[in-house]
Amino acid sequence: MKIAFTATGTSWDSQIDARFGRTEYLVVFDEETGLLTGIDNNAVKNEAHGAGTATAQKLFELNPDVLITGNGPGDHAATALQHSKIKILVNAHNMTLKQAYEQYKNGLLKQF
Repeated sequence: MKIAFTATGTSWDSQIDARFGRTEYLVVFDEETGLLTGIDNNAVKNEAHGAGTATAQKLFELNPDVLITGNGPGDHAATALQHSKIKILVNAHNMTLKQAYEQYKNGLLKQF
């Protein structure tokens, strides 16, 4: 299983980024290999429009099973993501990636 996080950095101690579209990084944890991979998403930081859709496209390319984020995607990104099989979990505010992963494993995050 591959789990993606919106994050402010690329380590387990990084904070969950509450924003989906303008998240600084997408971090993917592959439970099978134990590999944690960070993908820079700062290219969309100053986009006036389309940041959520661009981030959704990047997420499609990463092909995770689960996305853990803070607030969830905006309208356009949510529309794009609803056609995927990615399970979106929200309300991981003020948590590190490690804390959010533990909340996920314990079934304590809300589905978007």
